[in-house]
Amino acid sequence: MFRVRPLLSALVNHRQTLKTNGGLYKPFCTMSEGGMDKQTATLLKRTNEENEDSAEKVQAAKRVKTDGEHAEDEKKYPKKKVVLLMAYSGKGYYGMQRNPGNSQFRTIEDDLVAALIKSGCIPENHGDEMKKMSFQRCARTDKGVSAAGQVVSLKVRLIDDIIEKINEHLPPQIQVLGLKRVTQGFNSKNNCDARTYSYMLPTVAFSPKDYDTGNIAAFRLEPETLQKVNRLFALYKGTHNFHNFTSQKAPSDPSARRYITEMSCGEPFIRRNYEFAVITVRGQSFMLHQIRKMIGLVIAVVKGYAKEEVMERSWGYEKVDVPKAPGLGLILERVHFDRYNKRFGGDGLHEKLEWDREEEEIRAFKEAHIYPTIIETECEEGSMVSWMATLPIHDFEATSIEVQDDKVKKQDDADEGNDSD
Repeated sequence: MFRVRPLLSALVNHRQTLKTNGGLYKPFCTMSEGGMDKQTATLLKRTNEENEDSAEKVQAAKRVKTDGEHAEDEKKYPKKKVVLLMAYSGKGYYGMQRNPGNSQFRTIEDDLVAALIKSGCIPENHGDEMKKMSFQRCARTDKGVSAAGQVVSLKVRLIDDIIEKINEHLPPQIQVLGLKRVTQGFNSKNNCDARTYSYMLPTVAFSPKDYDTGNIAAFRLEPETLQKVNRLFALYKGTHNFHNFTSQKAPSDPSARRYITEMSCGEPFIRRNYEFAVITVRGQSFMLHQIRKMIGLVIAVVKGYAKEEVMERSWGYEKVDVPKAPGLGLILERVHFDRYNKRFGGDGLHEKLEWDREEEEIRAFKEAHIYPTIIETECEEGSMVSWMATLPIHDFEATSIEVQDDKVKKQDDADEGNDSD
């Protein structure tokens, strides 16, 4: 293909001939050495140009072949807008959202995108620019937070056995459980009407503040205490100003007003000799740390560190020191698309975004990958008991912004690495 060696050989032979037959080729022998170097350079330049032309032709042929393969894939498997139902255990991951350029902080989306590429669902170049596949997550879960019903929307090639092929390239703690076609303009975040989270915790969190935490396995939640817990959680229902339940939100910021439709604690149950319970909360949307702070404040009231009136005060313009419960135990359970389902669910072309057929798989995944991780980590590391020990540093009567900021800083330092909702 390339002509370097033949031409160099010809040059060497030419010089040898001149040296051997000097008398016979007198005119050429009288040519200066500089002239010969110039002739050699010209020949080499021509050779390089020809080689570059050949290389460009090879690359062009490869591009044509690759483009042809992509075109064939697109023709056989045209890209369509879909949603994927995902479940994952967040332990060991730095949240859901991908952070390009920070490969040391692995996220759920890093593994998902890699699986989409390896399975042939998306072209490789879409991995670097996720906008090319119109990717959007419904909820951004932070470090350590799990999900049983996360939904992402994107454009994929509808290859055969697509769910199975994606899961082949995912670790056991991340799985795609369902797929449905949606409208071209669908956006899983913007079209979401509400989100439901759960929070699993040991019931010793609701014990009196003087309870001996060295014997937490013996604690059992009294029915009267559970009733009080649920009465307090019910106060959150409706629209309130939650500026005290997140960071860097001014009381006057309209986005701090959030609508909560449901919040309650279920009946306790025993796992590994410890008593646990699950709190469920549904709202239109949640801010960073909001759920953990909502739970943390109720725990502080039930344990006797704060008066009940602090809850009403926390929704006002006054700064209130609200403790943030540990991130372990928080799970994105379900996302809701009621308006979309009403408009497009019965048009004959699209399905409702409901997952009744996948309920058994969702339950099995939680039992296999989410609940055991939460329970084992809590029993071995005692994150809730450790957090309870920080409650006395909070001053729930403080009105000074300086005092509040100092207390929050201490709590944030104590909770560093537990980012969640």
